[in-house]
Amino acid sequence: MGLLERLKLLSAARNREWILFLVSLGLAAVVWLLLALTQPYAGTVSVPVVAQCNIEGYGTESSNTVLVSARCRTDGYRLLREQSRRERRVIKVKFDRSDMRRTGPGEFSVIGGAKNSYVTQFFGEDTQVEAFITDTLRFVFPRENHKKVPVEVPLSVSCRSQYMQSGAFRTMPDSITVYGSQERLDAVERVTCGRLVLTDVHDSRHGVLKLNAIKGVRFSADEVSYQLPVSRYVELRTTVPVDVSDVPPGKALQVYPPQAEVVLRCAFPLAKDPLSSFKLYIDWDDFSSSLTGRCTPRVRRLPAGVLDYRVEPEVFDCIEVRG
Repeated sequence: MGLLERLKLLSAARNREWILFLVSLGLAAVVWLLLALTQPYAGTVSVPVVAQCNIEGYGTESSNTVLVSARCRTDGYRLLREQSRRERRVIKVKFDRSDMRRTGPGEFSVIGGAKNSYVTQFFGEDTQVEAFITDTLRFVFPRENHKKVPVEVPLSVSCRSQYMQSGAFRTMPDSITVYGSQERLDAVERVTCGRLVLTDVHDSRHGVLKLNAIKGVRFSADEVSYQLPVSRYVELRTTVPVDVSDVPPGKALQVYPPQAEVVLRCAFPLAKDPLSSFKLYIDWDDFSSSLTGRCTPRVRRLPAGVLDYRVEPEVFDCIEVRG
């Protein structure tokens, strides 16, 4: 082999070594960069936000977009991606009504520390906010035609023996706001739920009811919660005199019969004897406004623990006599 050929082989070997070295160096640089980007860094992150909130009298979504900026600590990938992105995806964030303060006509703002509750929705779970750059988030909501209507629940309740309803059936809320065109709203007087049937009830009930949708209108709530108080009771019977009340001077009123049989349904167990303070009376105004002199007695003050009562007879004959 001649000298020239040996020099060519040596040169080729050296070129391969250089290429191998450069490739190794490049790979090492890539690995280093990838590892470096996984480390946490501090930088500015900005996201455009549209607010969603249930504000009475307004649409559910803000008509404007607010750029929320904060100094954040997150991995290098996120910072590099955010800072190099030309167009940012708009994020829709649901705000609690209590965090929205009215700051102008149709303008509602999230101020101060209220923003901290929405960090994850703004920037994601892997981002730690060191400080907000945007102090106040001002959102504008469009007004909508609306009216408040009651919630009505068709109800059927049957209790187990010795149990009874001890208070009014309630829904929370008891009314909602409906939105739509004025023509649609004029036709809506109430919202309803499916019929609620409760049988063999022997304790208080509570739950959630879905509202029946009405075509062409939007509700401020899609469901309501309900409560039905139920108590065990015992029955007590007694005979009490029927008194008279507010009789003018110089007049007197006689009641027939002068006594009544009373049946009390009382919450069990009894805290104290309700019979000792149960009083019936006929009011003079009721008598004077009656055409026949027949009156229904009133209870002076219903004792604590009495859920219901029944008086026999229900109506009494009253006669004015000389005082």
